[in-house]
Amino acid sequence: MRHIGLTCTVVSLLLFCPTLDAQNIPDTSYWLYVAAESDDEVALVRFDAAGATVEKIIPVGVWPTEIEGPHGLRVSPDGDHWYLSLAHGNPYGSVYKYRTGSDDLVGSVEVGMFPATLDIAASTGLLYVVNFDLHGEMKPSTISIVETETMTEVADVEVGIMPHGSRLSRGGNRQYSVMMMTDELVETDAFRFEVLRRLSLSSKSVPDAVQGRSQMPMPDTGSGMSVALDRPTWVHPGPGGQFVYVACNGSDQIKVVDLERWEVVETFETGRGPYNIDVTGDGRLMVVTYKTDGSTGIWDLREGRELARLDNSRGVTHGVVVSPDSKYAFVSVEGTAGEPGALDVIDLETLELAATLDVGRQASGIAFWKMQ
Repeated sequence: MRHIGLTCTVVSLLLFCPTLDAQNIPDTSYWLYVAAESDDEVALVRFDAAGATVEKIIPVGVWPTEIEGPHGLRVSPDGDHWYLSLAHGNPYGSVYKYRTGSDDLVGSVEVGMFPATLDIAASTGLLYVVNFDLHGEMKPSTISIVETETMTEVADVEVGIMPHGSRLSRGGNRQYSVMMMTDELVETDAFRFEVLRRLSLSSKSVPDAVQGRSQMPMPDTGSGMSVALDRPTWVHPGPGGQFVYVACNGSDQIKVVDLERWEVVETFETGRGPYNIDVTGDGRLMVVTYKTDGSTGIWDLREGRELARLDNSRGVTHGVVVSPDSKYAFVSVEGTAGEPGALDVIDLETLELAATLDVGRQASGIAFWKMQ
């Protein structure tokens, strides 16, 4: 890979496409789940030749007078179950297990404070839950490892301050997470449940006043002096298993880490507030949500350049998941004030917005279920 040190020239697209181009009508149905953090519900969505539609609204949570904040979503590798983190609890958060199809609740487990991102190992069925701990003191937090047959927490690994985005390696033997308040990438042994390596992504800091650039809420540091510069919010494995891509929400960059050399080998300058990442199954494209800009970037990983940047249908872009056939990216958009959230569907062949669908308020977690 060649080093890129300058901001890439991009094509800025402002597109709203309520109907589908006749030449790009999908020949199959895509099913996925989208969480609404301020409505305590999950939408089951279908996208096909007719466009995007909400097939079912699934109420979640157990406290009718409280907003419990459904945040992270993940479907099991066999497609039989989906898992949801409820960020707010008393005092801890929980993870809930549902059966796909019927969407019946079949189990739950209490984990740490403000559980966020989820991932599941195909080899063991273990679920890895990052406990972001947004509202507590600034102290090291953990990753909970859950055995999903009985929904039992079998281990609790301390990783750092405010761990957020987290993904397993393609082989499933390593788990990667980023520490938002210390600019660290942490590698954990997914089988032995122990931290193996830490990588500092940045040695710099910026004044607290710069925090306003980011949509991510930040706790008071207590010092009034400085906070982490990069504020990483996501990590995603690249094709071939050689690299991971880290979204640095504070510095407006994607940092490419070589896992063998264990160092940053390339930096991509992005739109404001890169937040979540997904990579196409063929390894060609990386899709990045820009939370502060309210847009989504599509990158060519072979050439190391941004092909297009699309404005989303409303502000505060959140999550992204790419279809298994690498044809579409599905983006959750939180919206602002009292407006509904949205699901934006991006055609990765035409690099255009193919459909937009209203969902619940503060749309956040998103997970792909099946093609049918």
